[in-house]
Amino acid sequence: MLGKLARQHDENLLVGFDTADDAAVYRLNDDLALVQTVDFFTPIVDDPYVFGQIAAVNSLSDVYAMGGEPMTALAVVCFPDGGDLEVLGQMLAGGVSKMQEAGCIVAGGHSVRDPEMKLGYSVTGRVHPRKFWTNAGAKAGDALVLTKPIGTGVISTAIKLGKAKQEWIDGAVASMTKLNRRAVEVVRQGDFEVHAATDVTGFGVIGHAREMALGSKTSIRIEARLIELLRGALECVQAGYVPGGLKTNREFAESCVRYAEDIPEDLRTLLYDPQTAGGLLFSVPSEIVKGMVAAMEVAGVPAVRIGNVLSKGEKLVEVS
Repeated sequence: MLGKLARQHDENLLVGFDTADDAAVYRLNDDLALVQTVDFFTPIVDDPYVFGQIAAVNSLSDVYAMGGEPMTALAVVCFPDGGDLEVLGQMLAGGVSKMQEAGCIVAGGHSVRDPEMKLGYSVTGRVHPRKFWTNAGAKAGDALVLTKPIGTGVISTAIKLGKAKQEWIDGAVASMTKLNRRAVEVVRQGDFEVHAATDVTGFGVIGHAREMALGSKTSIRIEARLIELLRGALECVQAGYVPGGLKTNREFAESCVRYAEDIPEDLRTLLYDPQTAGGLLFSVPSEIVKGMVAAMEVAGVPAVRIGNVLSKGEKLVEVS
């Protein structure tokens, strides 16, 4: 639908929606640009405080994916008329706790009456107008690094069905409440060169890899067995705890994918799992990948090399 909208030209809009990037970047002057994003969704865990934390981490992630630093946030709230205001208070408190951890000020927001609860944030950050990242700069020969395990979508579905084991829930919550801030700090402090970046969220690994390949005019090879999985993720797929978003992702993107014959079906499925507050996917020069991953590990950031960038081929994504 975005492709049908009239285009507005402004030379200071450095990143818009042309390549399905994570956030907009708008230049204010030669040394400062704004990063702007918005995201909100329905509860995926039972604890309202934890849900608020996850909503905040998820919303902040798009600023980090552009290499930016969050500054302010506006809450976007949908809440039932006559609902328990203590629940709402806990949701907002959880969100504020993560915004404070990120050094981001919650400056206000907007609420509407809605039978289904939703929470998220519109976040504004800052970045140097010549030092931001996009999803469209990957180069053939680059290595791909992913900073969090996957599987939050299928585990969240198991939670909703009352089928999730506590250890699965604990692992998923720990991942979803972890900011991507430290990963960005490692890259900046180590002066690691980043050609492209995105966060792996609602479209899953394949969907976001596809966007990176399209925007960069390349193809991408993913080594599926190198991707870290949350505990319980495979069991959820095998038990059929598959969210509708995963099925939609697969229907949309699978025509762009070629698999090696030995990739098992449950692993193929997880590559389309929609992530909430997922990790960052970096495309970096292959010669720096070992040093970058090592620096991430020292900083407590789970990071693994999961593939590489190819010259544009018949398929946008190859899974080996």
